[in-house]
Amino acid sequence: MQKSLYDTLESRASTEREAAHMAALPAQVAHAKKSSPAFAALLKDVDPAAVTTREALARLPVVRKSELQEMQQAARAAGGDVFGGFSAIAYGQAMPRVFASPGPIYEPEGRAADYWRMARAIYAAGFRPGELIHNCFSYHFVPAGSMMESGAHATGCSVFPGGTGQTEQQVQAMRDLKPAGYIGTPSFLKIIVEKAAEMGVTLPGVTKAMFGGEAYPPSLRDWFTAHGIDGYQCYATADLGLIAYETEAREGLVLDEGVIVEIVRPGTGDPVAVGEVGELVVTTLNPDYPLIRFGTGDLSAVLPGICPTGRTNTRIKGWMGRADQTTKVRGMFVHAKQVDAIVKRFPEVAKARLVVSGEMANDVMTMQVEPVAGGTSAAQDLAQRIGEAIRDVTKLRGSVTILEPGSLPNDGKVIEDARSYN
Repeated sequence: MQKSLYDTLESRASTEREAAHMAALPAQVAHAKKSSPAFAALLKDVDPAAVTTREALARLPVVRKSELQEMQQAARAAGGDVFGGFSAIAYGQAMPRVFASPGPIYEPEGRAADYWRMARAIYAAGFRPGELIHNCFSYHFVPAGSMMESGAHATGCSVFPGGTGQTEQQVQAMRDLKPAGYIGTPSFLKIIVEKAAEMGVTLPGVTKAMFGGEAYPPSLRDWFTAHGIDGYQCYATADLGLIAYETEAREGLVLDEGVIVEIVRPGTGDPVAVGEVGELVVTTLNPDYPLIRFGTGDLSAVLPGICPTGRTNTRIKGWMGRADQTTKVRGMFVHAKQVDAIVKRFPEVAKARLVVSGEMANDVMTMQVEPVAGGTSAAQDLAQRIGEAIRDVTKLRGSVTILEPGSLPNDGKVIEDARSYN
């Protein structure tokens, strides 16, 4: 395993880390209320001094990416703040750059060194001070290029800003500059390696890589290994910066030290049991963009134990799909939060999934229900009452199937669209 860690924070006792995060939480909530108009409204009835535990944090509202986008759009339409009131800094010296993600959603960049906290992931991927990194993330509109460059500088590395496209020029630059490795999407590095082979150019210096932005399946990892490249993945977003990163152990992704992560049931803010798949909700300790309980819309699950490399922070399985399972049934939208509203009416229900089947224009809606252990008696009465609740909440008719406890898969799905679109 790796002989050194990025810093001592990675190996501190889990109890020490949790205590530090919970100690920092009230001040961050207070700062968000004071410096961010959006959170001043969202948390108007919250006493920051009382938010000192995960249980207290879980009682705060989740702000999902779609809601942030809607609030930004509404504010811009009214001639107000382009960031929708979420940024704690304004144009000028405190905000050297502004970026745009699809939507568009606009993100501020602050002046802190390694603002996006990417150095930790870059170090875990094997990069060391004095090396050159070939950075092929985009440098325009989106923050990816800047995220990786600032992290590389914090690691002590030089950067060639390759950006995207121009494959032959990328090969030429790698041949001439002899970088120690590559940062970007795995698919683009594969294209570069294949182009180099086509051109008869060898790239012996490129022996390591850090990937993001798309899936990195085992088959692709094996392909890179066969070509002498050791690739690692990271999980980051334009809103939050680094969330988690892969280590040499290759056993899930280790959470970054600058975020507090919860896994909640999709469509809700309710934390799930350890190991259960749910939506990643992140509270960042970044003072410039203090997002509190930000719903990423991505699914994952916590892994038990700690990383064999000595990093003691929680590990997650990585990206496991999207949590936004909204679907349209008979012309009406059905949301995961509606499924949750139905379930919460029945304490005897442990878990449920709404399955939409049939062919287009002939939708069939069935709620599959797991009762709590020992609660399968009076199943017919329970099914009837849940059916009435389905119609009350969704305004649509649906049947109910009572399953044995533990029957539903642990995949985070609350709504499954099983219709045929042929």
